[in-house]
Amino acid sequence: MRHSVYLTHYNMEFKDYPQHQIDAKLQECLDYEAKYGEIPQVTAVKKWCNSYEYRKNEWQWRQNVAKSINYNTNYTKPYYNE
Repeated sequence: MRHSVYLTHYNMEFKDYPQHQIDAKLQECLDYEAKYGEIPQVTAVKKWCNSYEYRKNEWQWRQNVAKSINYNTNYTKPYYNE
């Protein structure tokens, strides 16, 4: 499989962001909400900042999306299997 070659270049183990970066992103969210009010996108990022498990699950989801890409498929065609 061609795409497995690309995945070998990536570390397949979750490594969390440094806490100071997470704290900075959370502060950005809080500042935004104080200025403009709550919106779902900011609420999601706050949840990401406050939960290690949420960050880990999001990372796993992104890895699985990348693995699902078939590099031999023309996704612009109306029917993929033709």
